[in-house]
Amino acid sequence: MIGKATLADYAADGPADGDGGQGDMSRPVTIAFIAESAGVSVPTVSKVINGKSGVSADTRARVEALVNEFGYRKPTGANRNNVVELVFRELKHMWAVEIIRGVERVARRHRVGLMVSEFGLHDTAEPTWDDTVSRRPNCVLSVAQLSEAEREQLKAKGIPFVVFDPATELPDDVPFVGATNWSGGRAATRHLTELGHRRIAMISGPQDQLYCCARLDGYRSALQAAGLPVDPELVAYAPLTSEDGCVAARSLLALAERPTAIFAANDLQALGVYQAAREAGLRIPDDLSVVGFDDLPVVAWVDPPLTTVHQPLTEMAAAATELALTLGRGEEAPQVGLEIATTLTVRASTAPPKS
Repeated sequence: MIGKATLADYAADGPADGDGGQGDMSRPVTIAFIAESAGVSVPTVSKVINGKSGVSADTRARVEALVNEFGYRKPTGANRNNVVELVFRELKHMWAVEIIRGVERVARRHRVGLMVSEFGLHDTAEPTWDDTVSRRPNCVLSVAQLSEAEREQLKAKGIPFVVFDPATELPDDVPFVGATNWSGGRAATRHLTELGHRRIAMISGPQDQLYCCARLDGYRSALQAAGLPVDPELVAYAPLTSEDGCVAARSLLALAERPTAIFAANDLQALGVYQAAREAGLRIPDDLSVVGFDDLPVVAWVDPPLTTVHQPLTEMAAAATELALTLGRGEEAPQVGLEIATTLTVRASTAPPKS
């Protein structure tokens, strides 16, 4: 959490000009300094400086008076490096390559450097952003989810950021780029109902991930539109890996009345379904239809090629980078949030069920 931190921690977040205010210039005039002097939190000072709501009139007046007294100057792009920092929680998934490709394409066109960071610290409850902040990138594109404290830390340092494919609900003023996950889930399931499937299972991702919930809601919507019941027995939850997809598929295929089709929340889970089907002696798509989500390049080459929802990861990453660079130049973005359309790619892993 960011609150009354030591002044040294915030020495670079916007020092005053030497001939600025009348305060004690032996101490660096930073947001943390202003917060300490006013007896408020760093996020509160950040809101006042950036003209945000949620601060009482008395507090706002007190903070503004101190800002003027000490001659605080908000950081500008002039003291940031010409680099986009792309932050992942983990880099092990195949879709990370597609995201990096999209970011690199835009960064190269704008002659901006690219730095990729990974915060895959499983033994730490709260991975630190101190290293990223100290590097002072032009802007940050975060595939890792940002807590409120982390967002305020970046704001306090004057570093613009964009969240890629948010996993949780964000405040209205937080810029993001995502995909039409609900529509994608609905299209995948509708494809299966139109083929004649009636026992359609879904392997969803973690229930605390916003995009997984949206895909699951799309699945439910398509079933209801087809006049089919939403059977909780046919919904499994698993992490977004092939190993966990295989485990979930085994349990679904072991049901007394097994599904004739499975929609997986991502392609990796779908590849796990392939393995579980082989173990059960089932042929895809003759005995079991399978649909994934993401359209990773590899799934066009599996046997049979996977029907999947195309999530335009490279295009999403490019759009997110353009948005981040716009904010990095101090310009107003045309829109804070952007969702890019998903499309269904039909291949050979789906077919009508056996009569």
